[in-house]
Amino acid sequence: MKRNDAKNVDAVFDASFIKAWSTRHPLDNKKGLSDGDARVGRAGRTFGLGYKLHLSIDSQTMLPLTCAFASANQNEKKHSLNMLEKTKQILKRSAARLRSVIADSQYSDSKLRNAVDETVIPYPTNQKREVKGLLRVDKKFRTYGPEDQKLEYHKRPHIEAVYSFLKTQYSLAVNKVRGIRNVASYALYSILCLVLNREAAENLRRPDKAVSPTYFNT
Repeated sequence: MKRNDAKNVDAVFDASFIKAWSTRHPLDNKKGLSDGDARVGRAGRTFGLGYKLHLSIDSQTMLPLTCAFASANQNEKKHSLNMLEKTKQILKRSAARLRSVIADSQYSDSKLRNAVDETVIPYPTNQKREVKGLLRVDKKFRTYGPEDQKLEYHKRPHIEAVYSFLKTQYSLAVNKVRGIRNVASYALYSILCLVLNREAAENLRRPDKAVSPTYFNT
C-alpha cells in the first residue's frame, strides 16, 4: 500500500478509573493498605482508591490501539505523548497513519497539540480565554466552537462505550487482584477478550454480536 493510499485514522484518547481491591492506609489515606501501588485519584465526579487504564482507540472500528496503566493520581497529560507514539507505531505496522487525536480537555496540552497534525481537544475555560473560535465544552457537555471540530468531537463517546464494554461485559469492573502489574494483566485479558469477540463476530459474519460475549458461550 502506497503512503498516499494509507488509511487515515482518527484516534480517541481517554483514561478510566479502576477501583483497587483494598482499603485506604490508616496512616496515609492517599494510598492503599493491602495494595501499596494503589493511589487516590479522580473517579468520575468523586475520588477513589485505584488505578487508571489509559486507552487509544480507532474511532471508526472502536478497537483498542494501545494502552497504558498507572496509579489513579497520575494525570492524563503525563501519559499522552507516550500513548501518542505507541499509537503511531501500531498504525504504521498496519500501513495506516494517524490523522487526528480526539480527547477531552484533560489532554489539553501544547506538547500534544504540536506532536500531531490535528487535535480535536477542547480548551479548558482557563486556557486562552481571549481567543475566540476555540472548541470548548461546558459542564453539561454542550460543545461550542467551529462546526467541523464539534462534529469530530462527537466521536469521543466511542471510547466511553469501549470502557463500558470492558467493565460490564468483560469483568474489568470486578477485578480482585492487587498491585499494578496484576491489575494491568487483568485489564489486558479484558481487552483481549473484547478484541477476540470482535474477530469471532466478523469471521461468522455477525458484526451485530461484536460486543456480545454471551452469544459465544451458548
